[in-house]
Amino acid sequence: MNDQLFWAPCGLIDRQWRQGVLLRVDASGFWAEITVGVSTPPADACILSGPVLPGMVNAHSHAFQRAFAGLAERRESAADDFWSWRDRMYGVANRISASQLQTIATQLYIEMLRGGYTQVCEFHYLHRLSENADDDALRSSSALIDAATQSGIGLTMLPTLYERASFKQSQLRADQQRFSSIANDIHRLYQAIQACGKPLVNAGIAIHSLRAASREAITDLLSLVGDDDIPVHIHIAEQLQEVSDCLAATGARPIEWLCREFKLDARWQLVHATHATNDEIESVAGSHANIVICPTTEANLGDGIADLPHWFAKDVNIAIGSDSHVCRTWIEELRLLEYGQRLKLMKRNVSASPEREQTSTAIRLFEMAIKGGGLAAGLPKWGLSIGARADLLVLDLHALLGVPHANLLDALVFATNENAISDVYVAGKKVIANGKHPQQDKIASQFERVMGELWGD
Repeated sequence: MNDQLFWAPCGLIDRQWRQGVLLRVDASGFWAEITVGVSTPPADACILSGPVLPGMVNAHSHAFQRAFAGLAERRESAADDFWSWRDRMYGVANRISASQLQTIATQLYIEMLRGGYTQVCEFHYLHRLSENADDDALRSSSALIDAATQSGIGLTMLPTLYERASFKQSQLRADQQRFSSIANDIHRLYQAIQACGKPLVNAGIAIHSLRAASREAITDLLSLVGDDDIPVHIHIAEQLQEVSDCLAATGARPIEWLCREFKLDARWQLVHATHATNDEIESVAGSHANIVICPTTEANLGDGIADLPHWFAKDVNIAIGSDSHVCRTWIEELRLLEYGQRLKLMKRNVSASPEREQTSTAIRLFEMAIKGGGLAAGLPKWGLSIGARADLLVLDLHALLGVPHANLLDALVFATNENAISDVYVAGKKVIANGKHPQQDKIASQFERVMGELWGD
């Protein structure tokens, strides 16, 4: 493809809304030139209908759990928590076939695109979809890659090490057998995905959690990966019981133990990190590792609220993810992230930082998630900057009627009920037009059929 030229009436560039934004996309689908203050669009430019933002990375996804979203909101026993939800979620994992997984993921990825995500990090541990099939792990990964290709979203595949049930159970439970993997399996998968040749697909690795992987297995996997510059994701300190179990088994808290036992670096992405002490936050900051917060899932599961002000104070990079997919737009994730802090601290605009000349809560959160998301996806050049992939969101001003340009993102995050994203571009290609994906009706019909197969309705 030849170079493309886009012109927008305004765009969020370097934390400010700039007027008359001209963007050139090179033949490979990356930003080659960005100019502001261009009042009259060139004759050969595609004129965009509204203000523009960079696409967002969804830094934590379990695609198969989209089939379970909304189906665990009843309680029929004395108590309900993360662990009882997990047992019910396993029932979904043990039903899904490869073809069903692809349909579910395609539906999900279209929803993500409509919600402003243009890249997703797939923390994939549903490796085995039938009894003892050696090729199952690659087949299930391929189902997700095909779903991403069909939808048009970028994909960071994270094949996930999962070898045991808990700190004191060296074997998997019967309902966890589909997750089974060892270090060699994960490394082979990572290599195969990297070599697949799909232009919007890259790979890293993941470790499910400290309870699900021994020190020896983690060491083996890291040794196989060596110095490869790829993201390394891990669930950690999501639940208080996980913290107490880790203390009982190792004498240390999860983040404390991880920082002590392994040399963390900027490749590491600590997912959730909800229950972190000040000392642990300082250790993560010193290692240059990053964290991924999933506000809607953490709220849905009753995980708790992260100490966002302390993470901010230590300049730790933070990404956001949709995790179990009770929500599929970054707008709601950022809103709940801030609102959780307001409820906890009984203050307003907690995330704003006037002392750093960051007075807009929404812009600070957005810029945080753009930078952190790129790192989580293994794409350090991300956003509206030269050399980054040409991903773009065009806002619908009808949903932001009357809002001054300087406050557009504030209103989008904190005062919008309808979808205000009109068009979405990935690598310079339009994948959402007027809020709609060209295949969404067909995929929605297939998704409805699959849900009927899974749930009997």
